Amino acid sequence: MLKTYFTIAYRNFFRNKIFSFINVVGLAIGISASIVIFLIVHYDFTFDKFEKDRGQLYRVVTDMNFFGSPIHNPGVPFPLRDAASKEVAGIEDFISFRKFNNDPKVAAARKNEKPFTVRHQKDIIFTSESYFKLVPYQWLAGSMHSVLSEPYNVVLTAGRAKAYFPGIPFQEMIGRQLTYDDSIVATVSGIVSDLSQNTDFIFKEFLSQSTILSSAGLKNKYRSDSWGSVNGGSQLLIRLSDHVSPKTIESGLQLLEKKYDKENTNPNSIRHYRLQPFDDIHFNPLYATFGDHLASKPVLYGLSAVGIFLLILACINFINLTTAQSIHRAKEIGVRKTLGSSGRQLIFQFLTETFFISFISLIISIAITPLLLKIFSDFIPLGLHFDLLHQPYIIAFGLLLTVVVAILAGFYPAWVLSGYKAVQVLKNQTYTVTGGSRKAVLRKGLTISQFMIAQIFTMATLIAVKQIHFVMNRDMGFKKDAIVNIETPFLWKRNGPQDTKRISLLEKIKSLPGIQMASLGNDPPAANGWSSSSMKYKDGKKELETDVRQKYGDTNYLKLYHIKLLAGRNVRASDTANEWVINETYMHILGFQDPEKILNRQIDDIPVVGVMADFNQESLHSPVKPMAFSSETGNSWILHIALKTGENQAGNWKTTLASIEKSYKEFFPEEDFSYKFLDESIASFYTSEQNVSSLLKWAAGLAVFISCMGLLGLVVYTTNQRTKEIGVRKILGASIANIVSILSRDFVWLVLIASLIAIPLTWWGMHKWLENFAYQTPVSWWVFALSILLMLVIALLTLSIQTIRAASANPIKSLRTE
Repeated sequence: MLKTYFTIAYRNFFRNKIFSFINVVGLAIGISASIVIFLIVHYDFTFDKFEKDRGQLYRVVTDMNFFGSPIHNPGVPFPLRDAASKEVAGIEDFISFRKFNNDPKVAAARKNEKPFTVRHQKDIIFTSESYFKLVPYQWLAGSMHSVLSEPYNVVLTAGRAKAYFPGIPFQEMIGRQLTYDDSIVATVSGIVSDLSQNTDFIFKEFLSQSTILSSAGLKNKYRSDSWGSVNGGSQLLIRLSDHVSPKTIESGLQLLEKKYDKENTNPNSIRHYRLQPFDDIHFNPLYATFGDHLASKPVLYGLSAVGIFLLILACINFINLTTAQSIHRAKEIGVRKTLGSSGRQLIFQFLTETFFISFISLIISIAITPLLLKIFSDFIPLGLHFDLLHQPYIIAFGLLLTVVVAILAGFYPAWVLSGYKAVQVLKNQTYTVTGGSRKAVLRKGLTISQFMIAQIFTMATLIAVKQIHFVMNRDMGFKKDAIVNIETPFLWKRNGPQDTKRISLLEKIKSLPGIQMASLGNDPPAANGWSSSSMKYKDGKKELETDVRQKYGDTNYLKLYHIKLLAGRNVRASDTANEWVINETYMHILGFQDPEKILNRQIDDIPVVGVMADFNQESLHSPVKPMAFSSETGNSWILHIALKTGENQAGNWKTTLASIEKSYKEFFPEEDFSYKFLDESIASFYTSEQNVSSLLKWAAGLAVFISCMGLLGLVVYTTNQRTKEIGVRKILGASIANIVSILSRDFVWLVLIASLIAIPLTWWGMHKWLENFAYQTPVSWWVFALSILLMLVIALLTLSIQTIRAASANPIKSLRTE
């Protein structure tokens, strides 16, 4: 019986080639997009699933409020771990680690060879044996219980060990030495395997944490005894005892803050320790993960919604086309029922046909998945790959998806077709008796749903593109084009030898051809990070204390970035801050409206000599904050270089940058040279939004394509049904335009209704999205009008493929059609 079902499915597939093609293409797009999205979602939701008692694991994070500005830091003060282990009950285990700052250079002492040095080595931490209780490494050499008990010991992963000591067994690596930044000499005491699971624990080298406490230099560098220093590199994970509430532990940690943090006497600076659930670490943007990949649940849910909607569109196509063709299979059903087939057998047969089409779509989907992975490359994490041999769950997901799609898309048509009564079918009463008009209403409703989804994607895409264009091209209050930022080493003492090198390099760069202006400062006007401090202003009666962003630079800094002075003058050259130029926002906070009146006032006993126009210090997600600028070359390490612009100048930039690199290497021969164009750095602020825009573009394109494929199938069916009507109208004098209008009118109305329903839904959803920006583009009426116009044009082009052909047919042949 099953063989018969598949034989009939095979024959019907090739008997209705156009409809079969439309169904297969639609389902293949939906299934392949779903497979890709499943890979992405599965990858991120399977991070760190191998730790024991994960429900009792938490990371201690620090929430601060500084003058009303909330700050979230994933780190904690260095001494918190030891104090909590002695004074806070209910914690079963402590796992602390401290990231090695500045990506150090590492020298491996090889036998009978010169030391092998690697610069800017990453993924190095200071930790203890408890780390290896949390992360289940396989030990290849050494023992977890003793490797990090003493200072100046280090454990390596297998990959890192082979890079440092190639060609020798792991056991022989024990006892070898590694030198970090020419100051820390550590002995290899253990080797562990590399982790194969998806994890944020990406570290490769593990120095004993007691090393920090054994070195006065490291204790000072990492402020090991300071409760006032919170650094994201110093992290603490804890495992709670059974039946212990996180709130209880948070209260205990807060008591430690009050007891030991004597440095914080400012009532406007508030600090709280909070327990972040372990499962939240990989997804929470408020606190950076300790790995290199932070996932976004809204993006993952959005991707899942895209996959579901594409599948729904493909299923709607199948239902529409199958029910539209039902009258052609009515006699077949009547004969089969007359011969004894039951309704259940007919339903199973039609579901088999749907499964047959879905399975073909699955095979095509698997074939095109690698192509879709490239299309969705902006959303593909580096560790994700597609490999059927080593990822059997993909096959399982594909088969499950195929069965679900077959049932969703095939059950209603199968139920409708199997419900025909044999007597009525054989008397040609199928349409009137079985509710053909009701099925037409259903088809119209499903078509409206299709184009509503496609229209929502299209309208959202236009608004997202408009917002991104707005933030990318908005005047941020400073010049950002043709400016290069180059970091110099920040390992010198103020006014020391490297200060001289840095300033000499700046002077040499100024003399290079192709350079318009150069300056030395700290961060550019807009950056991902910033420096701020509490600044006090006294007006004689009261004292106003404010958290103020600070930037430093020489006298060329404001000129180079074309930052406008509203009053006063620029700062004079100095290696320490002795004059302020403040921005408008800070001036207004201090209670001044006229910039001339704040000149020569004292802030932190330093005079204000100028007021500069506001400029955006971050992305346009955030408003302008109070800022003060001073000339402090001792705290400046970034070269800001304006390249010459104009006719043919851009072609010389490559030569100019090569000259800059040559000069840089003369002063810092051992350092790597790198540069960033400021406009590209600012564009990177909106990577997430650009990814969302890209996702919407592809979703809209695929949704419109699938919907139009279904529309084409319906118009093919409609014109075939109305062949004689078309012939009669032509004989009575109707033009091709009249007939095309008659055939297209109903479908155009369906598209218009779908668009009208989509407008309020899109408006609400995109307003929610735009709330993430402090500066927003208006949601203009023309966005919706343009989207509707585009959809109507695409729909009319799709309809014209068949309607013009049908209207142009010979009416004599049409009237002979039976």
